[in-house]
Amino acid sequence: MTASALDVLNQVFGYPQFRGEQQAIIEHVSGGGDALVLMPTGGGKSLCYQIPALLRSGTAVVVSPLIALMQDQVEALRQFGVAAAFLNSSLDARAQFEVERDFAAGRLKLLYVAPERLLNERCLELIAKANVALFAIDEAHCVSQWGHDFRPEYRQLTILHERFPGIPRIALTATADAPTRREIVERLNLESARQFVSSFDRKNIQYRVVEKENSKRQLKDFLASHKGESGIVYCLSRRKVEETAAWLVEHGVAALPYHAGMDSAARAHNQQRFLREDGIVMCATIAFGMGIDKPDVRFVAHLDLPKSLEGYYQETGRAGRDSLPAEAWMCYGLGDVVTLAQFIAQSESGEERKRVERAKLDALLGYAEISTCRRRHLLAYFGEVVEKNNCGNCDNCTDPPVSFDGTELAQKALSCVYRTGQRYGVGHLANVLRGVEDERVRNLDHGQLSVFGVGADLDEKQWRSVFRQLVANGLLATDAEGYGVLRLTAASRAVFRGETHVSLRKPASKEERRATRRTTRGERVRQSLDIAAHEAPLWDALRATRARLAREQGVPAYVIFHDATLLEMLRARPRNVAELGEISGVGAAKLDRYGGAFLDTVRSAA
Repeated sequence: MTASALDVLNQVFGYPQFRGEQQAIIEHVSGGGDALVLMPTGGGKSLCYQIPALLRSGTAVVVSPLIALMQDQVEALRQFGVAAAFLNSSLDARAQFEVERDFAAGRLKLLYVAPERLLNERCLELIAKANVALFAIDEAHCVSQWGHDFRPEYRQLTILHERFPGIPRIALTATADAPTRREIVERLNLESARQFVSSFDRKNIQYRVVEKENSKRQLKDFLASHKGESGIVYCLSRRKVEETAAWLVEHGVAALPYHAGMDSAARAHNQQRFLREDGIVMCATIAFGMGIDKPDVRFVAHLDLPKSLEGYYQETGRAGRDSLPAEAWMCYGLGDVVTLAQFIAQSESGEERKRVERAKLDALLGYAEISTCRRRHLLAYFGEVVEKNNCGNCDNCTDPPVSFDGTELAQKALSCVYRTGQRYGVGHLANVLRGVEDERVRNLDHGQLSVFGVGADLDEKQWRSVFRQLVANGLLATDAEGYGVLRLTAASRAVFRGETHVSLRKPASKEERRATRRTTRGERVRQSLDIAAHEAPLWDALRATRARLAREQGVPAYVIFHDATLLEMLRARPRNVAELGEISGVGAAKLDRYGGAFLDTVRSAA
């Protein structure tokens, strides 16, 4: 079986060898076993059910949550010469009938179906009459009510186990902490399934978090190092999505908006442009992304704090699916924490749900403010222990922050909160500490307080950093119903009494922030793919050939070949069909279909 699976991997998909746990998973499922697979985005999850589908008799039925995801994967499989189709609302009645006929006749190896359609009795009867090789449940974390992409239909997928107990099932996800994992097992009746948990580490993604000052200007500086590259900018609100996209266009960036409040046709048009064109920056709410299979997203930027570490990991995981260098950049401030806390407090969820969401927000805030390795902290959240303290590919490891004993600063900040009656936000508190006698300070007579002016040696941004870190350390809490009011917590008493020392990250001074902006603008501009000047003409020619072939077929360029495959062509410069066939990602069908065009391109550049 191993040789047969490897043969399919080589001949159909054009990859020389399996990665990580792929081989063990494929052997287990091909042999009829149930499986729960946790594998990071870009780790090759799809092959874990696609190859068993080709090895087993019958058709694999794949439950997939979004139309765009189905269409992308089906088109990619057809490019590899695999008979695949989907059933969803984008098809007219005639097209649906043809797909159902092909499925019933056994002419398909994979059929993608939305959970809502699968649960329809007519669809279940169609499945009952067909020869089904296996069931694959993609994005299985959607079953969890505590997760970031909960889909109630997923909870009814136990019907597959009840009606078709002899058919193997494989559930897959890239994002699941321990509680979500337990819920997947329970809700999908996978107690006896073998679990395969791969490392969540996306080594090719660089993680970076910056303090929010002027977010648009900071975003513009960040995008300067990704000029002409595809990427996603996530914003918390629809209004901010629209404003950010328009602002970027004004500054020469090919940006498009995407959110649930847009006209569906406009939203679909923008999504198609992002998928099919190079260098598009999509400004979006979290409504965008789960169904995006675009491998050459070089960056994901968050202009606001996400809602949870699961959501952050899932969203940043959309960068660098081709395993080439990518960047995850986040710009946040204490105002983001206040806004998200208000969302939780004002939601109609029960108290248990709110408690879970507050805990998730606290975990995310801890990640944002941590002074040690971000990758290590992120992986620990998903239960993965990393021995190395320095990953070498996050801001805290490449440019370590300076930590110091901040107990005295903490005592000043906490005392200011107490002396002002625990009724004010960070802006007013910083003014009192700095001795700024503005109109509000005068009206409230806060210039007479003992804490007035005791922190004049720090500027406003430095004090904001201190307050943010105190919130992250659990020494202050935001009053979600009090418009950003900061209140003391039980833990703050020990700091007041000097029984607990507080370690803080050194807040950058105004001069240091200016110096950082001057250096990073130039130094961080880079070629993500490390293409030398003498290689650029052939690289551009290979991309042009790919773009032409994609336009002719009306498919995204990456469906023809990933950037990683083009990069290997660039370096190997194959002279004939045999040498081209040795390149990773060039399967037999693609070699036959596109080999001549790409060989001509390489030869013409010689």
